Amino acid sequence: MKLVITGYGIVSNLGIGAEAFETALQNAATHPPARPASAAADAPLIKEIPDFDPTPWLGDKGLRSLDRLTKQLVLAARLALQDAGLKRDGVYVGVEAEAIGFCSSNAYGSLEAINELDRVAVLEDARYINPSKFPNTVSNTAAGYASIWEDVRALNMSISDGNCGGLDTFVLAQQFFETDRASVLAVGGGEALSESIALAFGRLGALVRSCVLGEGASFAVVERASHARLRGATPIAEILGAATTFGATSSDSLLVPSERALTAAIHSACAQGGISLAEVDVVLGSMSGLTAFDRAENRVHSALFGNAVRVHAPKELFGESFGAAGALAVATALAWFKGKAPSFGDGATASQPMPRTILLTSLGYYGNAAALVLRRPSNET
Repeated sequence: MKLVITGYGIVSNLGIGAEAFETALQNAATHPPARPASAAADAPLIKEIPDFDPTPWLGDKGLRSLDRLTKQLVLAARLALQDAGLKRDGVYVGVEAEAIGFCSSNAYGSLEAINELDRVAVLEDARYINPSKFPNTVSNTAAGYASIWEDVRALNMSISDGNCGGLDTFVLAQQFFETDRASVLAVGGGEALSESIALAFGRLGALVRSCVLGEGASFAVVERASHARLRGATPIAEILGAATTFGATSSDSLLVPSERALTAAIHSACAQGGISLAEVDVVLGSMSGLTAFDRAENRVHSALFGNAVRVHAPKELFGESFGAAGALAVATALAWFKGKAPSFGDGATASQPMPRTILLTSLGYYGNAAALVLRRPSNET
């Protein structure tokens, strides 16, 4: 069973929608991290979506009770379905709503809503809590709203697996296709910046060690290659393999990377696609400025590939975006397959050959790891 990606939608600090994103991706150096306008001078640098307003795409009705994450996820889903040619003028084309599902990731999505309701209850009175905002306190609400807005009627799965979730959704997608749960899946995730996340990482000392927080949402439209052919869709990428693994660490309370788990995930994903490590052209890792994790991931990449493979960090472009990180990295790979070479810090990608095979990796905080292998379709020139 060959799975392909036929479109994607993205909401990010680099742009909203594939076209705007791909243009900005080629000159990402013009989007440095910044502090919010109202923030103190010593506040951490972040990569937020500037002046985020979904109304040009979603209209101005029904948005009042939605939190920031939900708005991003709904918009990314709409853009993905349109980009894949599944929806035109709000109507599905060549596929029924009952055959489309969502497989989405977020790590801390409900924190903003929980904080808002807690503040009202503590500083004012519980009687003043807005009941329409209470559903946002549930972590899978954002994906639920996305399915309602887009009239998606097959399965709707939300996964919360920290910064590995954005790649783990592709593992789940494989299983759902094997069991015929859907004909098309929008696979990805989102994360919205919140005061709580910044506070937590600040107390961990992470933000003074060059870790920049970010946000965003992205969905890739995944379907069987045979299904894509039947409806005349042109694949952007083939999914060769996806794997998620776990390796017990020395502590069950500290943030500890597992190099063994990441190594196993990479081997498993490549084995699924029947390719060797030598066939990988580019690695998009999850390095974010957290020293221990970056060093561990780089050691794994060096041990497996030496200096033969280019290794880049999409979080250099987006910041540490947790549940959305893998989805944003996938969007980066898809843009690259379309000929839009991303501009990383070394500035060398534009002059290098377009990769045919890209490996995406993510090293989790508690011994988990994930890997995904994408290949540019052989019929692409």
